[in-house]
Amino acid sequence: QVQLVESGGGLVQPGGSLRLSCAASGSMFRINDMAWYRQAPGKQRELVARITRSGNTNYADSVKDRFTISRDNAKNSVYLQMNSLKPEDTAVYYCNADITGRNLRGYDAWGQGTQVTVSS
Repeated sequence: QVQLVESGGGLVQPGGSLRLSCAASGSMFRINDMAWYRQAPGKQRELVARITRSGNTNYADSVKDRFTISRDNAKNSVYLQMNSLKPEDTAVYYCNADITGRNLRGYDAWGQGTQVTVSS
């Protein structure tokens, strides 16, 4: 099974920036799409941004033009650059990866989550 480990969360003032990182480790055939989700207290988990293996991206309307998702296939890693942060971006951010296992079966892998708090 693949493990995803996130890093880079923390406390930042409104208007500030943070960069989240997520690295995958373990036995796998291929990592397909990778994504970042977030879940604020009392709310459902929502998709923030997704990136295909070839680099095509899509974003939630609420983060367009502020957040940038990228990946490094050689490092099995995905990143989320978050700029112009707002208090409403406060949430636990989760890394997600669509994995093809060595048995060629697909499954979803999730990280443990990293807290992002935007507050003055």
